[in-house]
Amino acid sequence: MNTPSATVYSLIRPATIWKELPLLLSFNLLLAATSYISFNLPYSPVPITGQTFGVLLTAMALGRIRGTGVVLAYLLEGCAGLPVFAGGTAGIMKIIGPTGGYLIGFLAGAYVIGWLADQGWDKSYWKSVLAMIIGSAVIFAFGLIWLFKWVPAGMLLPIGLYPFLPGSVIKITLAAVILPSIWRFVKNDKNS
Repeated sequence: MNTPSATVYSLIRPATIWKELPLLLSFNLLLAATSYISFNLPYSPVPITGQTFGVLLTAMALGRIRGTGVVLAYLLEGCAGLPVFAGGTAGIMKIIGPTGGYLIGFLAGAYVIGWLADQGWDKSYWKSVLAMIIGSAVIFAFGLIWLFKWVPAGMLLPIGLYPFLPGSVIKITLAAVILPSIWRFVKNDKNS
């Protein structure tokens, strides 16, 4: 039986926890490490970071349940004060500030990407790329909707989207290239 509740139960059995914990912790550390790749733009309250790369790779590698769980843990760590957000920042103010929509978008994007990975999109380079494009669009949608509270409508895309598109292409391409090399570390039954 491969239902979500059966899958969650299989993840919390003691024998499974000891196998899963290092893997999940590794991806959690990847998210934190990629947040330190951060460049502030002088005209935007939203920095360019490597976090999206971490979210894309985590969700594609781990699937919907584990990938979303890792991203949720990451967000909770940052809200609790651990320096895991862009450039080593932390705190609940990051979630309710101008970048909050992007951070919440990480969670939604991870869910969507992970679901697509669970459907087998992670086994094809082009489907992986498409899944990550869709997930990035989800992240941008959340980010832009929230950012609208802080910037005028006419400046929303020049401040919150356009500067990030070249980096998105690089992150998606890099994640799609790296993905096959991490399959050996990730169990094949990603909890689909």
